[in-house]
Amino acid sequence: MTTREVVERFFGLLGAGDPDAVVPVFADDIDWYVPGSPSLPWTGHRSKGAEVADYLRTLGNNIIPERNVDQVDALLIDGEHAVMLGRFTRVAKSAGRTYDMPVAMHFRVESDRIVQLHLYEDTLKVFQAYTD
Repeated sequence: MTTREVVERFFGLLGAGDPDAVVPVFADDIDWYVPGSPSLPWTGHRSKGAEVADYLRTLGNNIIPERNVDQVDALLIDGEHAVMLGRFTRVAKSAGRTYDMPVAMHFRVESDRIVQLHLYEDTLKVFQAYTD
């Protein structure tokens, strides 16, 4: 599979809403990074593909999924690297606040599996949506 096909498969599986179905797209050893506050349990580093499903479940338990909007504006490919440029809109379940922001995701693909995913988002906006 090409880098584009692997990343598009990831987004397709992610959109289907089954966290466990997403795991096979990832290598066993990964570099996953979502910046943010330690008070937000889905942020931080992950190093195993098996941790992806728990990340998605934790995030899903903290947002109102039916009000979640993921918009992909561009998917740029350069060899094993892919960058998604887009926008996320979420509603914090605990506070009921909506946050909307531009995002970028950097992927690296090796042997038909994602080995790196770094998310770039407005971490202050996310933190403020969950705190008083």
